[in-house]
This record gives sequence, C-alpha cells and structure tokens, in this order.
Amino acid sequence: MTDQPRASTGNGMVIAGVVPGQSARIVREAAHYAALAHAELVVAHVDTTRFVAFEDPDGYVHSSTVDVAGAAAKAALDEVRRMTAEVLAGSSVTWTVRQLIGDPALALIQLADENDASLIVVGTRKRGLGESLREFLTGSVAARLSHRQRRPVLVIPQGESVGPEDELPWE
Repeated sequence: MTDQPRASTGNGMVIAGVVPGQSARIVREAAHYAALAHAELVVAHVDTTRFVAFEDPDGYVHSSTVDVAGAAAKAALDEVRRMTAEVLAGSSVTWTVRQLIGDPALALIQLADENDASLIVVGTRKRGLGESLREFLTGSVAARLSHRQRRPVLVIPQGESVGPEDELPWE
C-alpha cells in the first residue's frame, strides 16, 4: 500500500485570531508555537463592522462599513497592537498585527490560505448572555474553522474552566 500525499503543512506561519479584551494567553500560546516552528506570528483582528464590497485582481480589498465613524475599528486595532507588544516584549518571535474585515472565520481562513499558514490559534468565547447570543447568531469561530479548512486549529480556553458537573454556557 502506498502512502497518500499529505496536504502542505504550510510555511510555518502561525496565525492568532484575537479580539480586544481577550486573554493575553492566546497570543502567548501562539508565540510559543511560532517559536517552536521558527515561524512568523501574525496576530489578526477581524473588524466585523466592515465587509468586503469587492476585491481587485491584485488583492486590494474595497470595503463597505457599518461603522460610520471608523473609530471603533481603529480603537480595536490599537488595543490589539498594544496588548501584543506587551505580551511579546523581549520575545525573539517575529510578529506582525493585521486587521482583517468581515466574517471572522472566513477572514482567518483566507489569510491562512494566502500565506500557507500551518496553524491557527483562537480563544474560546467569554461566558455571558451577550456572548451566548452572539455565538447563537453567528456560530463558534473555532468550530467553523475546524470544519471549513484543512489546518490544525488550536483553541485556547479563557477564564475559569467549567467543572465536570457544571452546566456548559450553551446549555
């Protein structure tokens, strides 16, 4: 029996999908795996207030926005940059911060495809009614990533873990 060809494992780039206020552990763990692979780390924030209107053949994305001031998107990106710089201060990992637009899972998949990334790191959602409602309406980014592309997805727990007898957030 011959071995089946394996899918490309990527160039080693590690992508961390983060949002402002999320645990710094996501960036720390992503940097750990990037260091192990001697790879670049891309910390990506997806602005869900804008969406792709059309894309030029050269890859330039023209966006439409529902954030009329644009201030919220800039503030979110600034917060992600600040947190990443704090967490990775003194780290030998090469890193950049990028802002993507649109649906979080689809934007991360597109970034991973364009760069032949080898790993995507995301966090679990925070507990709470608002987050439960958001996940009900949009679905879990981690679950959508794990079902819609071929790369490994590392999901980092946030906050307190739920005990074996405790009710899960979606129950």
